[in-house]
Amino acid sequence: MKKGRMLCALVAVAFLAGCKTKEVQVLKCPVVPVARTETITKAQLMDKIKGGWAGQVIGCAYGGPTEFCYRGVMIPDERELEYPAGHLKYFYDKIPTLYDDIYMDLTFVEVLREKGLKATPEDFGVAFANRDYGLWHANQAARYNILHGVMPPESGHWLNNPHADCIDYQIESDFAGLMSPGMPNVASEISDRVGHVMNYGDGWYGGVFTGAMYTEAFFETNVLKVVETALKTIPTESDFYKRISQVIAWYKEDPTDWKRCWTLYNENYSEDVGCPELILAPGNIDATMNSAYVVMGLLYGNKDFKATMEIATRCGQDSDCNPSTAAGILATITGYSNIPEFWMPNVKEVEDIDFIYTKLSLNTTYQAVYDLAIQNVLANGGATNATEVTIIREEPKPVRFEKSFPNMRPVELAKDLEFLGTPECKQNTFTFTGKGFAIHGHLSCPDTQYESQLEVSVDGKPVKTFLNSSDYRRKIDTLCWKYDLPYAPHTVTVKLLNPKEGANLKASRVFYYEPKE
Repeated sequence: MKKGRMLCALVAVAFLAGCKTKEVQVLKCPVVPVARTETITKAQLMDKIKGGWAGQVIGCAYGGPTEFCYRGVMIPDERELEYPAGHLKYFYDKIPTLYDDIYMDLTFVEVLREKGLKATPEDFGVAFANRDYGLWHANQAARYNILHGVMPPESGHWLNNPHADCIDYQIESDFAGLMSPGMPNVASEISDRVGHVMNYGDGWYGGVFTGAMYTEAFFETNVLKVVETALKTIPTESDFYKRISQVIAWYKEDPTDWKRCWTLYNENYSEDVGCPELILAPGNIDATMNSAYVVMGLLYGNKDFKATMEIATRCGQDSDCNPSTAAGILATITGYSNIPEFWMPNVKEVEDIDFIYTKLSLNTTYQAVYDLAIQNVLANGGATNATEVTIIREEPKPVRFEKSFPNMRPVELAKDLEFLGTPECKQNTFTFTGKGFAIHGHLSCPDTQYESQLEVSVDGKPVKTFLNSSDYRRKIDTLCWKYDLPYAPHTVTVKLLNPKEGANLKASRVFYYEPKE
């Protein structure tokens, strides 16, 4: 570095000495950016990682009783949000699947421990698809894809996954940030490999943004700066960026009234385009909306642990996952040791209990993610000694631009149809003028080994045979879809190739898509 500058200076002096004209062009040395380093003690690093995981579990249980009970409306003030003694253990014992946004993360943590930091999208996808847990929305569609040979990243692409913009990776990305302290671009690269297993576009951005907030939470104590810095990882042309930016702008206009911000957001951005279950309905599991609710909790909560969770919960919709994310980020900023004591007895009661479907408890997760964080720091130019960790701090860079369902507006064609599946009803036909369609529904059959074969033809030409099952691990709730049709009149015929007595396909909702503009 010093030799390079000296050489530049000598060249410039020599040039000026030999120049006889009055107009002299001064040679400039290129400015070489100096790497920015941060040092944190190992004890502080562990304290923040522990805070991130403990905060998630507290927030998840705090909002758990209200999950999707309030769709398109705020949870009213008179609805008490409770946190009694034994609250976390109650869910561990009685409803352990509440913690799906924790044990889903831990699937990917286990893959990284087994395969190393360079684990591939296929490694993550195969592990996730073959677990015993039930899945929903983008995760469910991704599992369906993988089990039927559509591998990552195609398993999360919007042409293959009707739920590509849903919240799924947003609630599963905490691990990527917690193992990448101060390194948002490193976290984004991990999220590229994992997040595209089940999401694309704005659905992926929800996870990139969440992971980046965690990376900043290790060194930044100002919540607004954490949010604004993390948002730099998102392309400015995306809807996700524009909507979160608007939340920040509304907060700056009035940092005291979260309900005003909530109302403005829902008046402008409450539509969902992809999810066949919730489009044109009060429910919304889109990552843009639920990330906005996380941000509202963080900003308007003003670093108060209870207020942060309460606001993120009272925003409604996915009201266990959103306070979980908000509390996890805030507790990473403050550290485990600074979580208010009121919340801690319930945490300590469960720290040695393994999460369902995993071999990891909170205590073993703390250590596992700390170990991954040390490996990640060293792999990216950092260093450690007996007591400290030195990290090459990154300036966040935007990930690539992606857009799901471009220029598409859903129109509901029909709902609650007895679709097909019995020997008397093997075929159904509908028409529309548009550029794509999707049918939401389900298969019921006493024989869980039965796999229906639904042949779909468009304008007389077969396009795909969709397989489905009543077995929870192989089913999908979008019976069939086709999004990349030319805008024109179309006739769709669906034909069951292998009807079975007792089996029934029910179409809950049928949609087609018109151009948005």
